Amino acid sequence: METFNPDPKPGRIVLPLVLIGMIATTYTFINRVVTNNDLEIVSEDIITDIVVDETTVEETSTTVTTTTLPDSYVAYLEELTAEKIQATELGKDVLEANENWDNQSVTYQEAKDEFRSFIATAENFVITVSEPGPPNEFAYLVTSHEELKTLVNLIYQDTVELLAGLESSDTGEQRSAALDSFNKDLDQFIKKIEEVVASATSS
Repeated sequence: METFNPDPKPGRIVLPLVLIGMIATTYTFINRVVTNNDLEIVSEDIITDIVVDETTVEETSTTVTTTTLPDSYVAYLEELTAEKIQATELGKDVLEANENWDNQSVTYQEAKDEFRSFIATAENFVITVSEPGPPNEFAYLVTSHEELKTLVNLIYQDTVELLAGLESSDTGEQRSAALDSFNKDLDQFIKKIEEVVASATSS
């Protein structure tokens, strides 16, 4: 005859007892190891050094120097700039008139009238450049202006020689030489003006 088991799941009682036994055994073992070996449980503090790169910013200061030129100086520079424009226009007109004559696109009388007008223009240009001139207190400007006066007089003489070359009985050699001289003197005149203006603005 079979014996009746009132608890259909006897493992419910056995499993907790096994777990309690395992926990007790583990605790006893660890306790014994620590006691017998004089072990010390030390907690270590980990110190982390943080390195911060320092960037040094150098402050630079810029000093701006403003030079104020006297009104008379500025007025003279403006006068020179206007004279440079006049000289450039005269050079273009002379070159065009000479080419027109070489190409026979104008009559001899028309060419003579144009070349005479250049003489009158250059004569007036001499007066324009000569007066009033730079302020006397600036020695450099006075010296440079004397060079400009010399050059403008040479330009005037070149225009006279151009007409003489046109009226000459040669085959154009005199006029060609006069034109070369005119171009050279005019170029030096313009460069001298640029030099004076550049020197004033850079100082």
